[in-house]
Parts: sequence; C-alpha cells; structure tokens
Amino acid sequence: MMSVKEMNNQEQGSIFEVFWTAFKLGLTSFGGPIAHLGYFREAYVKRLKWLDEKTYVDLVALCQFLPGPASSQVGIGIGLLRAGVLGSIAAWIGFTMPSVIALIVFAYAVGGFDIANQGWLHGLKLVAVAIVAQAVWGMMKAHAPDRTRGTIAIVATIFALLFSYVFTQVMIIILAGIFGWFFLSKSVQTQTTNIKIPIRRFTAVTSLVIFAALLVLLPILTVVYPTFLLSLFDSFYRVGSLVFGGGHVVLPLLESEVVNPGWVTNDQFIAGYGATQAVPGPLFTFSAYLGAVMDTGTHAVIVALVAVIAIFLPSFLLVIGTMPFWNVIRQKKHFQSALMGINAAVVGILLAALYDPVWTSSVNNMYDFVLVIITFSLLMLWKLPPWMVVVVSAIGGSIIGWLI
Repeated sequence: MMSVKEMNNQEQGSIFEVFWTAFKLGLTSFGGPIAHLGYFREAYVKRLKWLDEKTYVDLVALCQFLPGPASSQVGIGIGLLRAGVLGSIAAWIGFTMPSVIALIVFAYAVGGFDIANQGWLHGLKLVAVAIVAQAVWGMMKAHAPDRTRGTIAIVATIFALLFSYVFTQVMIIILAGIFGWFFLSKSVQTQTTNIKIPIRRFTAVTSLVIFAALLVLLPILTVVYPTFLLSLFDSFYRVGSLVFGGGHVVLPLLESEVVNPGWVTNDQFIAGYGATQAVPGPLFTFSAYLGAVMDTGTHAVIVALVAVIAIFLPSFLLVIGTMPFWNVIRQKKHFQSALMGINAAVVGILLAALYDPVWTSSVNNMYDFVLVIITFSLLMLWKLPPWMVVVVSAIGGSIIGWLI
C-alpha cells in the first residue's frame, strides 16, 4: 500500500495527462459501466499507479451510492484526486468526448431518414431489447438476490407500469430507500478505510448547495422564463440528479422527459439508444444524440452540448460535494441499507422499462422476436461485445425489412 508521502506525490498530476489518459479510455472502453470500472482499474491502479487498490474500491463504493453514471463519476473522482477540480473536468471531457462526437454524427446521419421505415434502424431498436434484458438479469443477481430485495424489485415494476406519471420513478426510489433504511440494515457490513481528499470541506459544501439550488430553482425558472434551452437543461439536469444505478436505468426517466413533450419521437429514442450501445464511453452520452436529433430551430450541436452538460453536471457537484464526507457517511449502516433498497427498486424500474417502451415499441412480429433471441444469446451465451451485437442486429433488421 502507498505511503502518505507517495499518496501526496500522486495527487500532484498534470491536467493534460489526466485528459489524455481518459481520452484513450473513452476511445476503447466498450461494454458498459461494469466493464468501464475494469478498464479504469487496469489503467489507473495497476499500470499508472495513480491510486492504490483500497482507495479505488472506496471510490467505486461512493459512486455507487450516488445518483448518476457510476463509471463516469469514478473517472471524475480519479481526476479530482490526481489534479484537483480541473483534473476532474479534464477526466470527464476526455472520457466522454469520443462517444458524444460519434452520437452527434449519428443524429445528423439519420436526420434525413424516415426513422420508422429504416430496417437497420429497426435493428438498433431490437438490440436495445436484448441489452436492457441483459442489464436486468445482471442487476437482479447483484441487487435483488434474496426474497426481500426481489420483492422490492417486483413491487417497483408493478407500480412503474401501473402508475406511469412523471415522478413515479422518483417516488419508488424514495419509498424503497425508506424501507431499506429500516428493514435491511442487518445485511450491511461497514468499511473502515479512509480516502485522502485534496479539497476543502467548504468547497464540498458549496458544491452541494449549488446542486440542491439548481434542482429546486430550475423548474421555477422554466415557468418564469419559458425558453426551450432552459427547459431542456432543467429536464436533463433533473434526470442526472435522480437516476440511481446509472447506465441503462436512465432510459425510463429520459423517455418521460423527451418523448412525452414531443421533443423526440419514440422511434428516434429507441433507435438512438441502440446506437449508443455501439460506441465506447458512458451510456449517459445518449443525451448528446437526443439533443442533436431534436427539431427545435436551434443548432443541433448546441442543443446536444446543453443536454450533455446538464445531465452530467449533477455528477460533478455530487462527487466534489460528498468525497470529503464519505469517510464518515459510508460507515453508517442505515445509509448503506437505504442504498440496498434503492438498488433493488432500480432493478424493478428497469424491468418495467424493458416492457414499456423498449419491448412494446420494438417487437412487432415473429421475425423481430427471433432477432431479439439471437442478439440476447450472443450477449449472454457467446459473450460478444455489445458493439458487435449492435452491428449484427442492424444487419438483421435490414433483412427483416426486406422480408416483410
């Protein structure tokens, strides 16, 4: 394990080296959030030795506790430890930039098409069924492995399907956290290691105040100053603030924020979600595609960047705001038990999303179902990388379009 002197030296890093390392990871990190954490460990812990194993595990635990994209938050945290706040920004830009550019280009590419009638795009919609099903399966084993948490997941699924209102998912998460707080504490094991944080608590508190203020004030500002970009920023900021579990779990909240108001059609939404699986980097960059594909009269790149900044901003504020306090918080059994309840509910919300909108808007006939089975098998049995399965599904969708 590193000595205190070694750790202090590790904290004095170059902003450019943080960016360049994260950029290379952003170009090559296929496979989703869990795979990203493996790439990070190999690069930052084993090869570069910017932090030790114990510190890395603690950082991952913190980011799993927070709402937002866990792998991106781990990258932000590592950048923070290495080169301060500017290092966290550099790490995020480097890791996120490749997939943001790719998805904006994709949005332009499909802009001139009739989305509903493109066979290969229909294939992207179908592969989303297999990928979300794989995510549900993996998360069920990890976060709902016993009778109590499995029941939480099933109840959350039922409520998410029967009461499809804007704040349904948020209420489910809150209630599950309360239940976990009181009834799951016996399953928790506290940790005792400490993380050395290079920022002051005043900075952390300021960050948390800004996070809460934006969450409260943005909806009010959209009423006082009803502009599109402000409403967009409010919607994506709220999603980034309230999505526990990250990754695929963002699907139902984003769908309610962009499809219901008519900013994006359901076909565009599902096709873009499928395309997101074919690019490396964080799944939250799906927001770049959504912003770019919106027909708003504002330049598509501007809308895309606003959406990306808004959905990731809560992650910055929460990581910076909580890291100095995590050594105390993570030893509280009730906080960890609340998180266990929340994670189980997230599984249920994702299972509901697998049915609606993913399944209901994609699987229309026997041929579609056959392609879903094939892609699911390639993911689960043959362990092919998601980008390869996306290519197979796009080809399969083209064949189905030709057959029917």
